[in-house]
Amino acid sequence: MFTNLQAAGWDKVGEVKEKGLFDFDFITWMAWTWPTATFFIFIALCITGMYYWEKKVPGGSPRKGILGLDTTRGDRLFVSLLGSAFIHLAWLGLTDMTLWIATVISVFYAIIVFRYV
Repeated sequence: MFTNLQAAGWDKVGEVKEKGLFDFDFITWMAWTWPTATFFIFIALCITGMYYWEKKVPGGSPRKGILGLDTTRGDRLFVSLLGSAFIHLAWLGLTDMTLWIATVISVFYAIIVFRYV
């Protein structure tokens, strides 16, 4: 499957590319690495988990947290995912340390958001 992996030069521009089983031309603009794919799989799993949680235990009725806003489970998931993305971006921009520390910080951030927001 991966036997013809080589850098394409200018001589390859315009040639018809052979389609394989795992060709996804609509997402080739992104640098798909294992951490990137894991990140998007995690988001999909979170959304799927929230779907089944709502089906099993309905009633994600809004509650008022420390921000004074009425938030549901989905709102808190969105805020925690968005905040975690910003934590990771800040970590990448400000330090050279391993990204796992930012992941641990993001987990604690998500726990705080789900508990108090």
